[in-house]
Amino acid sequence: MTLAFSSLPLPAPLLASLDSLGYHSMTPIQQQALPLALAGHDLIAQARTGSGKTAAFALSVLAQLNPRYLGCQALVLCPTRELAEQVAREFRQLARAIGNIKVLTLCGGVPLGPQIGSLEHGAHIVVGTPGRIQEHLRKDTLRLKGLSQLVLDEADRMLEMGFIEPIREIIEQTPERRQTLLFSATYPASIEQLAERFLRTPQRIIVESLHGDSEIRQRFYRVDPLSRHAAVARLLLHYRPTSSIVFCQTRQQCQELADWLNLRKISSVALHGDLEQRERDQVLTLFANRSCSVLIATDVAARGLDIDNLEVVINLELARDPQVHIHRIGRTGRAGATGQAFSLVAPNEMARATAIEALQERELTWANLDSLSDTADQRLLPPMTSICISVGRKDKMRPGDILGALTGTDGLPSEVIGKISLFDHCAYVAIQREHARTALSRLTERKVKGRSVRGRIL
Repeated sequence: MTLAFSSLPLPAPLLASLDSLGYHSMTPIQQQALPLALAGHDLIAQARTGSGKTAAFALSVLAQLNPRYLGCQALVLCPTRELAEQVAREFRQLARAIGNIKVLTLCGGVPLGPQIGSLEHGAHIVVGTPGRIQEHLRKDTLRLKGLSQLVLDEADRMLEMGFIEPIREIIEQTPERRQTLLFSATYPASIEQLAERFLRTPQRIIVESLHGDSEIRQRFYRVDPLSRHAAVARLLLHYRPTSSIVFCQTRQQCQELADWLNLRKISSVALHGDLEQRERDQVLTLFANRSCSVLIATDVAARGLDIDNLEVVINLELARDPQVHIHRIGRTGRAGATGQAFSLVAPNEMARATAIEALQERELTWANLDSLSDTADQRLLPPMTSICISVGRKDKMRPGDILGALTGTDGLPSEVIGKISLFDHCAYVAIQREHARTALSRLTERKVKGRSVRGRIL
């Protein structure tokens, strides 16, 4: 039975926010976690991606916040900048009806100076990555003496990424009398050790993490190890997804597969740990605005990404840990949608397949690549392309300014323009492919908000 949020002792402004966002009934993780968190218990919660865990801890934090005290009352640690920004966004949405709640994001990859300036003005909630939070604590630009709640989001991945020492150092600088909420997709020994040291008699919740066939249609294909690239191409060309992600074990595999597919006009971008923050931002922007069809990523690089309407997940090879397999495929088939997951299995990976079968408690469905029909079009090009222009937030530019420059007198129809993403010193504009050159000419031959801009089609 699903319970309504109104059954919880939440402040009226929070219930109004939930209602305006269309959130009426709780997900299983929210039903189990929220009553315990609101009662002040420390918590260890295991739940899959897309289960509603962010709202579970955000509502608990906001319900216990004192808006009149402009100091850091809650700290949320996340493994990646992308996840931190998503979490901060959800906090801001939920806090809208409360008013004057300041949520600050502190992540690496951007200069410290503006963050220090923001901290001087105060913040109720700080969301950030361990390395950057540690940096601010060492510089004494972030103070945690008024902290009452600490959240560790995707704790298993933070430990996998080597953040154990920064996390320990951060926690040791928080007040002893605090509530700690730990969320993790898996529960390895390292998480258990962390919980034993820093949580007080925590309540433990495990929410069903497996996926039914009605949500995600899984198929497994036996392949020769040397034919994996060709197998990926065959799956992509047969199913022709607008949005798909291919998981690889290593950075080298990611880059090699992306290069191989792009040579064959299958639009792909690689996401791995060798990318600088600027390159990572560009890759994720192109994928999110539908200027690229295939994202090829390692598990660590993709952690924390919230990808809307992902149609297909492909495993270049099976994950060594069956829980990681469940987490990978859980990126599709979310929020009531259905998805597909295809896994390539070499002969030496059969033990991994058996472990997945045991975890899922049902037989795997095997299929034959030869049964996939060849398509006449051997390319897979995205519906949009992106233009990068040389102005951004620091130039006081807004998406509406760029849209106006494109659609003004004798301009392009608004329906051919997609997402406009602003960064500090540049912006990315998604345009239907056939209109890209016209759009570039309009942006570079005329002024945008009184400024001359340079641009290029990516």
